[in-house]
Amino acid sequence: MDIKKQLEIIKRGTTEIISEKELISKLEKKMPLIVKAGFDPSAPDIHLGHTVLLRKLKHFQDLGHRVIFLIGDFTGMIGDPTGRSEIRKRLTEEQISENAKTYKKQAFKILDEKKTEVVFNSAWLSKMTIKGILELMAHATVSQVLARADFSERYKSGKDISLLEFVYPLLQAYDSVELKADIELGGTDQKFNILMGRELQKDFSQEPQVVIMTPLLVGLDGVNKMSKSLGNHIGIDEKPEDIFGKIMSISDELMLQYYELLTDEDLDKIKKMHPMEAKKNLARYIVRQYHGESLADNALKDFENKFQKRDPFTELKTETKPLKPNLCEFLVFEKILPSKGEYRRLVEQDAIEVNGSRAKVLEFKLEPSKEYCIKVGKKRFLKVVFKP
Repeated sequence: MDIKKQLEIIKRGTTEIISEKELISKLEKKMPLIVKAGFDPSAPDIHLGHTVLLRKLKHFQDLGHRVIFLIGDFTGMIGDPTGRSEIRKRLTEEQISENAKTYKKQAFKILDEKKTEVVFNSAWLSKMTIKGILELMAHATVSQVLARADFSERYKSGKDISLLEFVYPLLQAYDSVELKADIELGGTDQKFNILMGRELQKDFSQEPQVVIMTPLLVGLDGVNKMSKSLGNHIGIDEKPEDIFGKIMSISDELMLQYYELLTDEDLDKIKKMHPMEAKKNLARYIVRQYHGESLADNALKDFENKFQKRDPFTELKTETKPLKPNLCEFLVFEKILPSKGEYRRLVEQDAIEVNGSRAKVLEFKLEPSKEYCIKVGKKRFLKVVFKP
């Protein structure tokens, strides 16, 4: 495949490449590239947030590159301090070993097992001598490590930072030296750690890896990154109907991010679909990926039987109305609501829904030629298309 097409696939769902020029150079002169992504097995199950990186690894795999799925069983016992406001509780070797088994099994629901190299960083880090660790620590300074935002905030607020946490970025960085990585993938929160790998490779006379950053998948709460500890996650081993139902609960805005990061669907086509149909398509796509075609179909039928048959909009005819600048003006103009004040009150009470999602902004803009299913309070339902 030509480089332009490869770049198109690689860049989908990424936020930053350091640097694209270096990436192009590597693609031009070397095949296959060594592409790694690391996962510390801090919990037993992989959720959709993890699959953003796994899917990007799969893209490289499909392009013919050498993919390394790195399980951080050694670094996992320390615990990645990234984004932490306090010292992370350390896990035992036994806990890490058990978690790693499920990571490996679940990762192959996305990656091609025959084409994937699974490595554990304990293979080299556990053999490192005190002398080796001290020499490694000589490649970074305290001021460098304190420059990262999470450490800086903890230091200023007087919260403890363990020496192990200081060493963690260097240990992760050394993984790239050991594997001679050409590319490392990571979420945006991993930028500091991955850039340190790039610098450490230079110190070890290696060509520095290209850093490819992906967004952090937002969880079901619509605010925080998906995390098992926050309870806003969707595990890929959950029951098909549970995955389907959770996907159907996300907002329309979040749905588009999920499409971009968790599927290969054409985003322009998705934007033209009715939000309800687009969301069902997304839920079915994700269930199919992890549980197969048959169970995805069953999950769709189960959802429709439980919820859609009771959808009050099903029997409504679509009305065509003159376009108003926003939802508030439309509802007041049509005398569905008596005043803008009443509209504000209902919005604050989460009592107005548009296309299955709560209207959370007072100035909810309306677009021409787009169908809106509007619920006002508990009993008023409208299906409307506005004239251009």
